[in-house]
Amino acid sequence: MKLVRYGAPGAEAPGLIDDDGKLRDLTGHVSDIAGDVLNDAGLEKIRGLDVNSLKVVEGNPRLGPCVGNIGKFMCIGLNYSDHAAESGLPVPEHPVLFMKANSAVVGPNDDVYIPRGSTQTDWEVELGVVIGTKAKYVSEEDALNHVAGYCVIDDVSERHFQTQLSGNWTKGKSCDTFGPTGPWLVTRDEVGDVQNLGMWLDVNGERRQTGNTNTMIFTVAQIISHLSQLMTLHPGDVISTGTPPGVGMGMKPNPVYLKEGDVITLGIDKLGEQRQDVKADK
Repeated sequence: MKLVRYGAPGAEAPGLIDDDGKLRDLTGHVSDIAGDVLNDAGLEKIRGLDVNSLKVVEGNPRLGPCVGNIGKFMCIGLNYSDHAAESGLPVPEHPVLFMKANSAVVGPNDDVYIPRGSTQTDWEVELGVVIGTKAKYVSEEDALNHVAGYCVIDDVSERHFQTQLSGNWTKGKSCDTFGPTGPWLVTRDEVGDVQNLGMWLDVNGERRQTGNTNTMIFTVAQIISHLSQLMTLHPGDVISTGTPPGVGMGMKPNPVYLKEGDVITLGIDKLGEQRQDVKADK
C-alpha cells in the first residue's frame, strides 16, 4: 500500500493511493497515518477495506509528511563509503547517529527555506524507514519485521551550522523545513529488497546524486538492530539511513550550495519523488 496524508499543514487527513494512482480518503477508518495504525494489525485493517468504496479526493491537494506525530527522527551519518570519502571522514565502525528535530519535518513538495545567516545549505537524498512495531533488543534477522514501510527523505543540511557551531550535527540538520518526508509511505511488502533501491537527486534539472541502497555500509536491518540495543523504537519513529555521494559540500574544486530560486527534485525506486522550491527565510 501507498499511504499518504493530505491537506493543509497541521490538518492533514489520512489517505491511500489506489492501483490507478487515485487518492482515496481514509477518514473515518483511521485517525491518522501514525502510531498503532502502523503496526501489522493496523495495516491489515486498512488492507481489508474495499478500496473502491473509499471516496476519491479530487484535484491536486497538498501532500503532507507521510507519517504523522513522529516520535523520534533519527538519522544515520556517513552510511555510504563514497560519501564518507567526499566528506573527508573515515568509514565508521558503528552507525553514526544524530537526531533531526521533528519541527523540521514538512511535506515532500513544500518549500525549503534557507535559514538566516546560512551560506552552506546542502541537499541529501535518503531512504526513510518507518517503525511499525515496538523494537527493543531485536536481532538483525528479525529487524525488518518491525518496519511499517519506507519513504523518501531529503535530509537538508546547513554545513556551517553542522560543523562549526560546536556541539553535534543536530544544529545543522534541524532548521525549519529541513526534513521533507514522503510523498507516501510504501508498506514493506510492496518494497521487496530494500537493499537494492536506486536513488537520485537533481538541482535545477542537473543530476547531483546517483546511488543505490546496495552500497550502504550498514544495512537497514543492521541499523534497526543496533539502535534497538540503545533505545526502544516505537511505532511512528523514523530513521533516515544516509546519503550517497554528490552532496554540494563534496563538489570539486569548490563546494556548491543551495541558493534562493533553486529547485530540488529527488526520488527513490518504488517510493516516489519529491520537489522543493528553495526560498530565503526572511
